[in-house]
Amino acid sequence: MAKIVVSDIDFEDTDLEQALVEEAGIEFARFQDRTPEGIIRNAAGAQGIITSYGDFTAEVFEALPDLRVVSRTGVGYDSIDIAAATEHGVAVCNVPGYGTEVVSDHAITLALACLRRINELDRDIKAGVWDFARTRPLGQCAGRVFGVVGMGEIGRAVAKKANGLGFKVVCWSRSLKPGRRTPEGYDILEYEELLRVSDVVSFNCALAPQTRHMLDEECIALMKPTAVVVNTSRGPVIDTRALARALEEGRLWGAGIDVFETEPVEPDHPLLRAPHTVLSAHAAYWSEESALELRRRATQAAIDVVLGKRPADCLNPSVLR
Repeated sequence: MAKIVVSDIDFEDTDLEQALVEEAGIEFARFQDRTPEGIIRNAAGAQGIITSYGDFTAEVFEALPDLRVVSRTGVGYDSIDIAAATEHGVAVCNVPGYGTEVVSDHAITLALACLRRINELDRDIKAGVWDFARTRPLGQCAGRVFGVVGMGEIGRAVAKKANGLGFKVVCWSRSLKPGRRTPEGYDILEYEELLRVSDVVSFNCALAPQTRHMLDEECIALMKPTAVVVNTSRGPVIDTRALARALEEGRLWGAGIDVFETEPVEPDHPLLRAPHTVLSAHAAYWSEESALELRRRATQAAIDVVLGKRPADCLNPSVLR
């Protein structure tokens, strides 16, 4: 009998995954170890692996000759060596677009919370301070420019919501040509120009070598001192220590950050002490509805490949039989 295992998962249980796998006539097992050594030790003989954050190196694929699919419960795949998986004939599946609404909701929420300094107003009133002037300046949507970096499904949803709130939306994406407009009417700018003109910059791009630290000290220097930075994509897209310095020195209005370069974030990270921040623990992707969709789609992709069917989403479709 074919076998699918869960190597690590971001949920309280695997009841849903087990039910779907066993209903398909496939054996199910679970362990909790995201290290290459743990995956190799526990997944021997399995044809499929479902993972949230497992570290799938070339050594993993070399050591598991029966493996046919790794299915990730998420969009990003920076912890999986795609080239090695392809070399060994292993399909790598992800779940693009599952969290479009909830992640874009979260990005907009962070932007507004920073502009309105909601957490600072909340802190003051709970401390018995009735004086909003202490937290000024306070901003509004109308008259401000909202820059969207990355125009995939989530980026487009962020742009649509920002536009609906009254922001003027501009965007940049590797797949779009500066100097034109999107079908929705948003101006497409060079990345550096977007940083210069935007009052809010929201990062919604995948992590790749080209996007690692794409907001660094040099790029922050291009931005308005009244700008807000929002990141709901991947932590390493931003040099968070450079961001913390800019906030401490008053070179930015604020930052709404959901993802960090190391997670959980280090307790002594300077961003935790920086002023005018709204921080969350990689929560943007989560709603009860989106989590259910995510789990179903990731599990079904693993089942499909193991049963010789074509999955809905595959990052290296050349390996499919």
